[in-house]
Amino acid sequence: MSDLSRDIDVCLRARVTLLLLATGEDGRMLELLGRLCQRSKRSLFLWDHADHFRKVVGSEPEPQAARDPLSALEAIEKSQGESLYLLRDFHQCWKNQPQVIRKLRNVAQALKYTRSSIIVSAPSGSLPEELKDDAVVIDVPPPDEGELEAILQHLEKTPGVRVELDQRSRKRLIDLALGLSANQAQRVFSKALITGGVLDESDLEVVAQEKREIIRDSGALEFSVVSETIDDVGGLEVLKNWLRQRELAFTEEARAYGLPSPKGMALIGIPGSGKSLSAKMVASLWQLPLIRLDVGALFGGLVGESEANTRKALQLVEAVAPCVLWIDEMEKALSVGDGDGGTGRRVLGSLLTWMQDKKRPIFIVATANDIERMPPELLRRGRFDEIFFLDLPNQTERVAIFAVHLRKHGRNPDDFDLEALARAAEGYVGAEIEQSVIDGLFRAYSDPKSFGREMTDADIEAALHHLVPMSRAQREHIQYLRSWVIEGRAQSASKPDRPEAAVETLPLQVSPA
Repeated sequence: MSDLSRDIDVCLRARVTLLLLATGEDGRMLELLGRLCQRSKRSLFLWDHADHFRKVVGSEPEPQAARDPLSALEAIEKSQGESLYLLRDFHQCWKNQPQVIRKLRNVAQALKYTRSSIIVSAPSGSLPEELKDDAVVIDVPPPDEGELEAILQHLEKTPGVRVELDQRSRKRLIDLALGLSANQAQRVFSKALITGGVLDESDLEVVAQEKREIIRDSGALEFSVVSETIDDVGGLEVLKNWLRQRELAFTEEARAYGLPSPKGMALIGIPGSGKSLSAKMVASLWQLPLIRLDVGALFGGLVGESEANTRKALQLVEAVAPCVLWIDEMEKALSVGDGDGGTGRRVLGSLLTWMQDKKRPIFIVATANDIERMPPELLRRGRFDEIFFLDLPNQTERVAIFAVHLRKHGRNPDDFDLEALARAAEGYVGAEIEQSVIDGLFRAYSDPKSFGREMTDADIEAALHHLVPMSRAQREHIQYLRSWVIEGRAQSASKPDRPEAAVETLPLQVSPA
């Protein structure tokens, strides 16, 4: 029995007479409730606006015909026996309908002395205020591994279908499908079959691509394709070593050893210092899916919509686990204000509770530019395993960053004086150094005296001269962030150039514009 089946069964045995299942998977819920009714020897009846009452399981007589919601509730009230009544799309019936709400409460209370219950399936778990004391809401998660395996087995029984997967590839296919609804999984498996006439290891990428599209359609989540490796990040050796120590933390061997799954890390620093690149590096290093959460997309215009969006997004992330969840520039959406009727605080509360209580192996990478706008409760110890400060790159790191971007654009770093370029780029962040290489290429390519000539150190230095580094405008902000390291509230992501160097003595100088 799945966790979902167990939760519903416990509610029914506890004589909960009104259940709201927050899901759009009608077919899956019908099958699940049918199995529960068969085990408990109850009847299951389905009602909706189109077909009215229909018996699904059991021997009890079908309720009298009911074409409207009030008539349906009256029929349930008069019915005898031990039955479940699944009302599909019934949430549409109580909108601005106090009579329907009152009748639903009356019937739910009358069923308390029976073994019958009403179950409403709806896309969200939003309830009218009047029903909150009478109903139990269950947020239905996507299918688990067992349910997906059953879908695949059912597909294998179809005449003419060929599935040629060894045990490892089959497990990989199921893992890729985690987070999809039952209908989506069936559709993706079928599409992979049609593509080559057989479902084999070559179809894994088809399933992965479909999953990326479906997660993107969810609105707040994006399945990021990661091409960056740890070698694409110049410097940040302290952060890299910290990640290498935890590289195997999600394995069964680590669990048996007694290691908990890492919770996550917060990366703070000014824009362009490599926070987003580091988030991608984590997923690449650990070979885990990278899911980007757009917190701003969680907020909806209707009452309760933001909270429902948050629950749905977090459920989907848990279904995809193990994974890396990247929350980018989270201070922009979660900085608490008073002009939204408390929605921001409720969304923040939901996120904090989930971060504290989540059981699935999900590593959170939260990036922020303006730490002063972050709610203090979000950054307290325990939410994250570590908080890293990404400072302006030092001389050694600037050399490494120049080498990375020169190779990225087809140039041999040995052809350039990297030490001199790094000295000229003091006070520049990684993104600005990359831009100086790109600008240098444009200067060389469009040189009117020698069109398309090879780029030189002088081209890059000229590009640096015309770039105004962000550190000039954010000097005070950088000093404030460095104070976090001095006070022990964050750890520097970089090794100092000299072992005896301390954070409070790091220079904050920039080259003249």
